[in-house]
Amino acid sequence: MFQLIVFDLDGTLIDSRRDLANATNALLMECGAAPLPESRIGRLVGDGAATLVARAFDASAIPQPPDALDRFLRIYGDHLLDHTRPYPGIPEALEALGRRSRLAVLTNKPLASTRRILDALALAPHFPDDAVIGGDGPFPRKPDPAGLQHLAEHAGVPLSETVLVGDSAIDWRTAHAARAAVCLVRYGFGFDSLPLDQLGMEDRIVDTPLDLIGL
Repeated sequence: MFQLIVFDLDGTLIDSRRDLANATNALLMECGAAPLPESRIGRLVGDGAATLVARAFDASAIPQPPDALDRFLRIYGDHLLDHTRPYPGIPEALEALGRRSRLAVLTNKPLASTRRILDALALAPHFPDDAVIGGDGPFPRKPDPAGLQHLAEHAGVPLSETVLVGDSAIDWRTAHAARAAVCLVRYGFGFDSLPLDQLGMEDRIVDTPLDLIGL
């Protein structure tokens, strides 16, 4: 049984794809580009807002204006919770897991947005303030393992008893770099980015949030 369970946010705890896609497309259309399919934008998510914006402009084959990131953050901040919701079963899974393990969040999303979402969706009570790390904090963004290592050290839990739950190749690489376990969620919108042929025997995959209770 894992003593520390660390969750990615987008595509793992919450389905934020539509709001992310709408904000990205609003920015692209402001700049004269056609909107991209929501599913395609979902595959661009994971390395932080700056990378998402850069990838979107590359995909649209138009130059990125210098203020593109600021404009995206402003648009997205105004529509952060239009459609974003926890995946069905996540509240129940967190309730069950929190009775026997420490819980934490490690995301490349900015910390202020992360906290707004966790608060608004009633997920914040499952995660102490010092167990939530965003992509704009003192640690490099995933897949650098420093944030995950810090969470384990702060909780007093060995990395051998820590699991990172995520939906993307970034989470998979982060866990391996930290020498922690990983559990990948098939329902997340980043799952298509995973090199399934490279997964190891110890890499776990679950199909639904309620399957996480088995951790």
